[in-house]
Amino acid sequence: MALVESPHVSLLDDSSHKKDSDRERIREIDQEKNRDRERERDHRDRDRNRDRERERERHHRVRERGRDKDKDKERNRDGEGHRRRKHDSDNEQDNKETEKVKEKEKDKEKEREKRHKDKDDEKDREGEREGRHRSHEKRERTHRDRDRDEEKDRGRESRHKDREEEEEEREGHHHQREKSLKHQRSVNRRDNNEPEKKTEKTEPKPEGPVGKTGGVYLPPFRLAQIRKEISDQQSAEYQRMTWDALKKSINGLINKVNVSNIKNIIPELFSENLVRGKGLFARSCMKAQGASPNFTHVYAALIAVVNTKFPENGELIIKRLIVQFRKAYRRNVKHICLSTTKFLAHLVNQLVCGEIIALQLLTLLVESPTDDSVEVAVGFIKECGRVLSELAPQGFNSVFERFRGILHEGEIDKRIQYMIEGLFADRKNGFKDYPGVVEDLDLVDPDDQIPHDDISLEDDFEIEEKTNYFQFDPEYNVNEERYDALKKEILGEDSDESESEADDEAEEEEPRDEMEDRDDDMLDDTETDRINLRRTIYLTIMSSVDFEECAHKLLKFQLKPGLEMELCTMLIECCSQERTYLRFYGLLGQRFCLLDTAYQKRFDECFVKQYTMIHKLETNKLRNVGKFFAHLLHSDALPWSVLEYIHLNEDETTSSSRIFIKILFQEIAEFLGLAKLNERLKDSFMKVHFEGLFPKENPRNTRFAINFFTSIGLGGLTDDLREHLRTAPKRIMEQKRESSSSSESSSESGSSSSSSDSSDDSSSESSSSSSESDHAPKKRRRKD
Repeated sequence: MALVESPHVSLLDDSSHKKDSDRERIREIDQEKNRDRERERDHRDRDRNRDRERERERHHRVRERGRDKDKDKERNRDGEGHRRRKHDSDNEQDNKETEKVKEKEKDKEKEREKRHKDKDDEKDREGEREGRHRSHEKRERTHRDRDRDEEKDRGRESRHKDREEEEEEREGHHHQREKSLKHQRSVNRRDNNEPEKKTEKTEPKPEGPVGKTGGVYLPPFRLAQIRKEISDQQSAEYQRMTWDALKKSINGLINKVNVSNIKNIIPELFSENLVRGKGLFARSCMKAQGASPNFTHVYAALIAVVNTKFPENGELIIKRLIVQFRKAYRRNVKHICLSTTKFLAHLVNQLVCGEIIALQLLTLLVESPTDDSVEVAVGFIKECGRVLSELAPQGFNSVFERFRGILHEGEIDKRIQYMIEGLFADRKNGFKDYPGVVEDLDLVDPDDQIPHDDISLEDDFEIEEKTNYFQFDPEYNVNEERYDALKKEILGEDSDESESEADDEAEEEEPRDEMEDRDDDMLDDTETDRINLRRTIYLTIMSSVDFEECAHKLLKFQLKPGLEMELCTMLIECCSQERTYLRFYGLLGQRFCLLDTAYQKRFDECFVKQYTMIHKLETNKLRNVGKFFAHLLHSDALPWSVLEYIHLNEDETTSSSRIFIKILFQEIAEFLGLAKLNERLKDSFMKVHFEGLFPKENPRNTRFAINFFTSIGLGGLTDDLREHLRTAPKRIMEQKRESSSSSESSSESGSSSSSSDSSDDSSSESSSSSSESDHAPKKRRRKD
């Protein structure tokens, strides 16, 4: 039986077939999509790879450029390092040369160890020295600032005092003038029997300008004329004139007193009225001592003589000195304390002042010690230690015990401790350097002296300031007669002549300013001014920030002609003392050379001096000095003609001078360059000054100069010398030929003269010679 396919089955098959075909299509579509994705991915990967390669190439280029730059930098560094290594090697060679000369026989390894230890010790010492130097400079600055402030305060006080004095003087003068006018009017009215009339007060106008103290300056001839015109010696005008003359005379005598003329000054001083001018005498002595403390012993001797006749004058001076010391001690003004205590110490030596004041003063100063108080006490006891040890030995020993305790405590400055140690050394030597009274100033016998032992440091004094100024004296003539009688007793002779001489001196006395100007013209053989100038220059250089500030400060000194050498010498010495060369000194020297040609001449002299003494300098100082002069030369501050003092050969140079020349030319070549330096040295105008540097007179010296400049790396400067040395044998041969030809020509001339003598004997020879002489001009004509 045959099977019949149903239609439902075929339909199912068709649908399954369609599903399969759809799946295949979907699969193909997916495959195509995947292929597209893969293609896109491949394209992206290619693009990425291409971008990466481009970036790599760019990075590679950047790296190559950086490498090229690094190579250039390394080359530059290598060049600089080579230069530095070369410079360091040259310095090491120099040090080795100097060390070999000094230490040949010693073992090298031990010496190196010792050298290292010595260098470390030297560095530590230098550090300590620098620390001390800096602390000392700080102290000096603080002292200077304090002194400056004190001077300002003193100036203000003195100005204030002067103003007060002027006002008091003017008021007193005005009041006395009114009194004298009233007195004269009443006398005139009494003489003329006129009734009193009320008149307005009129003040007479002074003829000249009013001075500082309220008086009127009058020339000497006018003063003498007014004295003759004034008949009434009781008047205020006459007393005022005599007061001014007394003041001028006392000031003049005290200002010109010294060890050699004190015996002549004392009679002239006693011829003046020291009772009336008690305050003037005290003030003049204190002012003169404050202005010149070195003459304190002279003023003390003068006061000692006056004190024997007028003890109130000596007492007034002691009281004023104590008051002045109190004020200065309270205000901490050290220089016034030093000068006042020095004056009191010399008055103790002259037995004018008692030992009680000296011991009280020392007790006050060392009771609560400070640096300044101990310094003042040391200065005081040095001046009067010899006399005080005899007058009060127990108090003297107790003061030194206190000094020993201060020294053991160690709370004060090192400088003050050294001062105390020096004081103990002076005490051990018996104060040989500080005699109590100089033999020429021992003018008073101790039995005749009147010491003021009743004065104490703690008492309240009346210093009698009114005696400094003019006061009207109604009993003027009586007091003058009393003093004249007293003067005759003191001097032992009629003092009329001395009074007239004193009046003439008072009239012809010049102001103190003119005397100081004359003193400035005196020659100073002790060189104190020169030492002070060097100290000032050194401190100015060390305290300046830059060379311009230093040059400005140094130019303010306004040095006298001839002192420029001191500035140049101090500049070179300060430069040589530095550890390394500082360009500050070269710029400072350049500034002075360009400002004034006088400094160029002085630096020229310094160059010669330094070059001749160069073997005495250490290597470090030698290098600094060489670089200093090299700066002056390459900056054209110093003329190059100074190089004519250098003779470069083996006989006239030492190892130190050769090192100096090497440093000098290497420094100049570094700034100018070898080409420019060579051009400078070949200048036809300046070539004469360089003959010693490039010798040509002797081949041995020429070879030495060539080898020297080649060894220091400046062989390019010796081209002319090499050419000269190369052509030297030819020149010598030519000179020899010339000398031989000249000798042959002289011999031929001798032989021709002998042949002319023999020609007379042989006729044949004469005929032949004549024929030859006939042919000779013909040949010459043909040639012509």
